[in-house]
Amino acid sequence: MIPEYFKTRRTVRSYDRNRSIPDSMLNEMLEAAFRAPTTGNMQLYSVVVTRSEQGKKALAPAHFGQPQVENCDVVLTFCADFNRFEKWCKVSDAKPGYRNFQSFMTAVLDTAIVAQQFCAIAESSGLGCCYLGTTTYNAPEIAQTLMLPDRVVPVTTLTVGDPAVDNQQADRLPADAMIHRGHYRDYSDEVIRSFYAEKEARQDSARFIAENGKKTLAQVFTDVRYPESNNEHFSKVYLDFIKKQGY
Repeated sequence: MIPEYFKTRRTVRSYDRNRSIPDSMLNEMLEAAFRAPTTGNMQLYSVVVTRSEQGKKALAPAHFGQPQVENCDVVLTFCADFNRFEKWCKVSDAKPGYRNFQSFMTAVLDTAIVAQQFCAIAESSGLGCCYLGTTTYNAPEIAQTLMLPDRVVPVTTLTVGDPAVDNQQADRLPADAMIHRGHYRDYSDEVIRSFYAEKEARQDSARFIAENGKKTLAQVFTDVRYPESNNEHFSKVYLDFIKKQGY
């Protein structure tokens, strides 16, 4: 039977600042997260823990001032990290060959898996989490703030704390929209409309459309939230930084 947590989980962006996560609990959750699957048992990730008010304030601009960065109890920056593994290779008379895209993607996958394992552990323990997609937008600034060395690249960030409110669960597409049995089944216009119909009919979707002066919910995504110009700009920023870090 699937645990109820996985059916009811929700993102939390507002935290009770009067309740703090004990260091012992945070360490225990991180240690459990590090049992997550990893490529070749290399564990190609590191996690930078930011708890001080000064540290969170320093990170906030790179995350476009999202209030949960300063209002949470802990900010966790999950990084793809070949620095540690390569140094082990060198002190062990082994020649590393990981300055390439394949190796970077290997480290990114390790990092994403361990971040999600931590998220599940924290949320199932009664805490609230929020992923920050802005990590890849401003990776150079985050790296400078956290003093990340060569071969270490920030991939994703979690804000963590005790939930202040009972947040509404986000909508999701029906499972059939993502499941392909035997081979990929491409979508007709009719099928696409049916899969997105419930999302488009929501009251909050209608509000987003009205607030942004658009005709459809899709236009909110393409023209306002994730426009091509921004995608192109931040793609170059991140790609240039990845190369600078040695991949």
